[in-house]
Amino acid sequence: MEQLDFFEVPSPCKGICQVNNKGYCKGCLRSRDERFYWYDFTNEQKRNVVRLCHQRYLRILRAKRKQAQDAALGAEPLPYQPSLFDEPNDDLSS
Repeated sequence: MEQLDFFEVPSPCKGICQVNNKGYCKGCLRSRDERFYWYDFTNEQKRNVVRLCHQRYLRILRAKRKQAQDAALGAEPLPYQPSLFDEPNDDLSS
């Protein structure tokens, strides 16, 4: 069943318009073809492009989060923390 379209899907353009190393716009994360043919797309195609842009955004966030975690773990070793269930050991307390 086809959905009725009462409103146009707005362009996700943020006005940054620079391309990253993968060929996606740094502002809206659309590919070159998605940017160039935006006004030729049907509303269904536009919604699909917006969905793809959101997926790309989440992928970038996950990569940045993982990179930050890796950097934090590699920066300094974690200090020794004794277990709550072990008997106190005089060798470790000094």
